[in-house]
Amino acid sequence: MKVSGNSIEALQKLIGEARKIGIATHTHPDGDAVGSTVGLYSYLAMKHGKDVRIMVDTGIPQSVAFITEGISDKILCYESDPEAVTAWAKSCDLLFFLDLNGISRTGDMAKAFGSKVPRVLIDHHLNPQIEEFVLVFSETQVSSASELLFHILMSMPDISGEAARLPMTGLTAILSGITTDTNNFANSTFPSTFEAASALIAAGTDREQILLKIYNSFEERRIRLMGDLLYRKMVITDLGVAYMILDAATSASYGILSGETEGFVNMPLTIGRVRMSIFLKEENGVWRVSIRAKKGTSANKLASASFNGGGHELASGGKLPVGPGGAAEAEAYIIKATQEFFSHEL
Repeated sequence: MKVSGNSIEALQKLIGEARKIGIATHTHPDGDAVGSTVGLYSYLAMKHGKDVRIMVDTGIPQSVAFITEGISDKILCYESDPEAVTAWAKSCDLLFFLDLNGISRTGDMAKAFGSKVPRVLIDHHLNPQIEEFVLVFSETQVSSASELLFHILMSMPDISGEAARLPMTGLTAILSGITTDTNNFANSTFPSTFEAASALIAAGTDREQILLKIYNSFEERRIRLMGDLLYRKMVITDLGVAYMILDAATSASYGILSGETEGFVNMPLTIGRVRMSIFLKEENGVWRVSIRAKKGTSANKLASASFNGGGHELASGGKLPVGPGGAAEAEAYIIKATQEFFSHEL
């Protein structure tokens, strides 16, 4: 894909003038958030020698922590040290925001970002809040923020389309981000996605090692919980909607850590009659909602209409407050919301 030459010139000027740079992403970062931020960090710090920190609202999930190997000391977490994040953000000459369409998606960390520092957005979601940024790279027809970042970096004059000119840390991070956000190239892929992956592998990125760390390095507790949920908690409605609800007590009983349920929502979609899968996980007084759908059914529309969220056509998310009725109340809400949704869709 082509990136605007004027935007690249503007980006090059901003980077050249910056001394300290901050990189932020959305709260509860996933593989794409981590992959894209580490990919950008490697370009700015390792290629250009800039003083850079990655800022996250909540910690890096264990499942994708391998992406940060070697640079974990360059990551600041607002949840554990808000003063450090705020101090760094205020000292920056330039701020990047990746894998989000607006600064509010950084969660509580949003209050750390002043309005006087130039902000750059790199994102692939709908409805970017362009007024919050001085430079916007927004493209929905790409698989991930990691892929979009790759195309931007390939357009920078010092890279000039040669992926091997990027540090290996960044190449690995970007391919990891693309892999996780496409569910290993099973969805949300475009011709440009495979072109990017091919170039990354040709440059020496070890895809087999990435796959090993993403898909074959889980703790036993995750697999046992997944089996329990699929056997006892998965419900499939007459509309072809599968849903699973994981409350905090069950998570605690298995010792589940942040990020260890990533991908659970995809499992029911392997069933032929399921056209939409919904996964609710209780965290800090809210249900975190993940929605996946097969082509022809809009996860984004349901997330926007009923779960205070949004995202992509086939992969979206949102949240709901945990009410006094707990899981039973959430289940009733899912049934009602999907019935209303499909009555309008049909």
